[in-house]
Amino acid sequence: MSDEARRRAVSAEGRKRPSGLGRGLSSLLGDAVQEAPVGGDGAPRGDVRLIPIASIEPHPGQPRRIFNEEALAELAESIAARGVVQPILVRPHGHRFQIVAGERRWRAAQKARLHEIPAIVRDFSEEETLEIALIENIQREDLNPIEEAQGYRRLMQEYGHTQEELSRIVHKSRSHVANLVRLLDLPARIQVMVGAGELTMGHARALITAPDPEVLAEEVARRGLSVRETEQLARDGKPTRQRPLPIKGANADIAALERQLGDLLGLKVTIKHTPKGGAVTLAYSTLDQLDMICQRLSGDKF
Repeated sequence: MSDEARRRAVSAEGRKRPSGLGRGLSSLLGDAVQEAPVGGDGAPRGDVRLIPIASIEPHPGQPRRIFNEEALAELAESIAARGVVQPILVRPHGHRFQIVAGERRWRAAQKARLHEIPAIVRDFSEEETLEIALIENIQREDLNPIEEAQGYRRLMQEYGHTQEELSRIVHKSRSHVANLVRLLDLPARIQVMVGAGELTMGHARALITAPDPEVLAEEVARRGLSVRETEQLARDGKPTRQRPLPIKGANADIAALERQLGDLLGLKVTIKHTPKGGAVTLAYSTLDQLDMICQRLSGDKF
């Protein structure tokens, strides 16, 4: 084995996620990042240190591009009253520091007029930095579908990750990763609409195979059509002045609900319904995915 091959093998081994529940970001960040404590007086403890906010800059490859100003203002108010509860993660960058995870907290701290912020400093490669930023945002549900898809595509194109590898990294199904990446085949205007929240991932998926997706997308947004109605409109191939007729039968409703829940969770969802009740089945392939399901159901965050 050549030196280069050995180096790649060691690097790949270092990126493997350990099995077991509750690992969250620890497989990439190390256990020191989990619940890194900051004293009640704001003094750093352990691996946490206070860094001047002016010495920190965001990473240009950060997957998240859109920050809700209202939510940012609310976080700034909380930080002004209680301080930054969870440290951000940075890496050395020349004579400054570059954000790996926690850009939203850094922005809010600026709004709160803080001069320093608790941070953990780690040496990460560009690949590890992108992986961590992508995972953190996905686990906190901070990315819109287009931002998430762009993060996946960059990891595949620049670092050679397969869709199967990405599904393990972010605890989503392979089909979820594939469906998201397909959204990037849509016209730029539709991608902007998805990023702005005018269309959901379900709407966008329905428009992928439509003959004139941009015209249909405008129709869907203007009339506030559901995903089911959008799918029917895409099958018709052209917009109509009247709302499209829904597909008849409970099976179509169940299938649409399965797709919507699957898009939300990133997992395969199966619904079996009878007049006396039914069952919802969530399929997972790793313990990390099971952990994600448990935390979503309990309302906890990663």
